[in-house]
Amino acid sequence: MIITRTPFRISFCGGGSDLPSYYHKYGGCVISTSINKYMYIVAHKSFFPHQTVLKYSQTEIVENLDDIKHVIFRECLKQEKVDGIEIASIADVPQGTGLGSSSSFTVGLLNALKCYKREYATKHELAESACNMEINVCGSPIGKQDQYAAAYGGLNFYRFNQDDSVSVEPVLIPNNKYEALERNLIMLYVGGEHDASAILREQGKNIVDEKEKEEGQKKIVSLTHDLKEQLERGNIDILGKILDENWKIKRTLASGISNSKFDELYDLAMRNGALGGKILGAGGSGFFLFYVPEDKQNKFREAMKDLPEMQFRFDHQGTIPISIS
Repeated sequence: MIITRTPFRISFCGGGSDLPSYYHKYGGCVISTSINKYMYIVAHKSFFPHQTVLKYSQTEIVENLDDIKHVIFRECLKQEKVDGIEIASIADVPQGTGLGSSSSFTVGLLNALKCYKREYATKHELAESACNMEINVCGSPIGKQDQYAAAYGGLNFYRFNQDDSVSVEPVLIPNNKYEALERNLIMLYVGGEHDASAILREQGKNIVDEKEKEEGQKKIVSLTHDLKEQLERGNIDILGKILDENWKIKRTLASGISNSKFDELYDLAMRNGALGGKILGAGGSGFFLFYVPEDKQNKFREAMKDLPEMQFRFDHQGTIPISIS
């Protein structure tokens, strides 16, 4: 039996610049961290060798891989030439909440299949394979940040180059500031539903077709460079200011990113101690992340008490096999 554990991520700044429509022209960058909320993939040889059994929100039992309905399962199994296997996926947090769950699933699945075959794959290879699977094979209009965050883990600066290559640089914060940064982040669940692909497709088109939105994306990239420099100097409070600036730009880049309810919640948070925040992921639903200094958190939590809070810590490992037997 193989079990892999792959983290979800929270993105601080730079989202959108990992879309090929942008980075092919200018290059892009993102700062994000993986967190201790995970996707688990469990793989075991099927009792009936001619059957492939898949368990997620549905159960599929097939004798031919081409009959699999779940596109990521189907294409990953075909790519790795694996059948006669039983696979189940279990997640700490539901999909569609802005934490990169789809890419965590893909990275974790590819890692599990490699382990099942007793083959070694580097984190870079897993990230690249997941990018190719989601973007090229399955045609999802997404960027590259989630796959790399899931594979590598940790707090990193990801650089998306015009030639499609990606470089990964750890963001080196002094230890005492790193722990304070964790404590100053609060994640609230706001619910709702969104079509991330539709939002990202519109955003990718807008930053190519509309000069004002392209300039907005360039400003977000500039903020991301500033954030890396300031964090490495130990100036963690700058994250609040940059989250605020980033959010004000991001919400203008596509129609589904924010709405009147989210705008009201954001204003309430800012009036009660938050220095900045953003909706995670493509937008439209899921989690709001806020930067709130510790001495303001009691007031903040009282004001925002109607929204469930999800406690979390930073993850440092990325995707790993936690059981091979």
